[in-house]
Amino acid sequence: MKVAIIGATGKAGRAVLDEALKQGHEVTALVRNPAKLKDVGGIAVLQKDIADLTRADLIGFDAVINCFGTWSEETLPLHSKYAALLCDALSGSNTRLLVVGGAGSLYVNKEHTLQVYQTPDFPQQYLPTATAQVKELDYLRARTDVKWTFLSPAGLFDPEGPRTGQYTLGGEELILNQKGESYVSYADYALALVDELKAGKFIGKRFSVVSEH
Repeated sequence: MKVAIIGATGKAGRAVLDEALKQGHEVTALVRNPAKLKDVGGIAVLQKDIADLTRADLIGFDAVINCFGTWSEETLPLHSKYAALLCDALSGSNTRLLVVGGAGSLYVNKEHTLQVYQTPDFPQQYLPTATAQVKELDYLRARTDVKWTFLSPAGLFDPEGPRTGQYTLGGEELILNQKGESYVSYADYALALVDELKAGKFIGKRFSVVSEH
């Protein structure tokens, strides 16, 4: 498949880039600083800020993977802003939009009335980011004109963890691995996300993933 990866120089984006290449996809990295990818061969690079992307930039791909992330309080609204920009650019097309999401929006009960970020033990320092990503997901749910998919990682999203090559998928609820942990490595998360390109099981849906370590 022809795949565009936004934010391919970030930690999650690089994991997704590596996995997409491993699986033989034709990859274009959409980045602000191409120099950060000088060690990567076999990809095309478009130097452009996400805020400047247009329908013409994106419509020729089978899928666009949005790995954009920001954590400062003043920039957190960009999650929803850029979700809107990308949805508008892809509206009515067959190009899929896959989004690297957060765990805070996962539900902790079967009634789906309580989300992780609303629980008493949720770390307060992560609350602004989680809230921003909840709003991003809510926005995507309202877009029926775009083939979007939102993948929530586990509560512990480990950039240094191994690529085990195995993972367990969930849906809207927080799930645990065999050790009773909400854990996934970046590498196994990327594997699950890139596998979804072929599977196409979660179009217009959010899903989640855990792995062992």
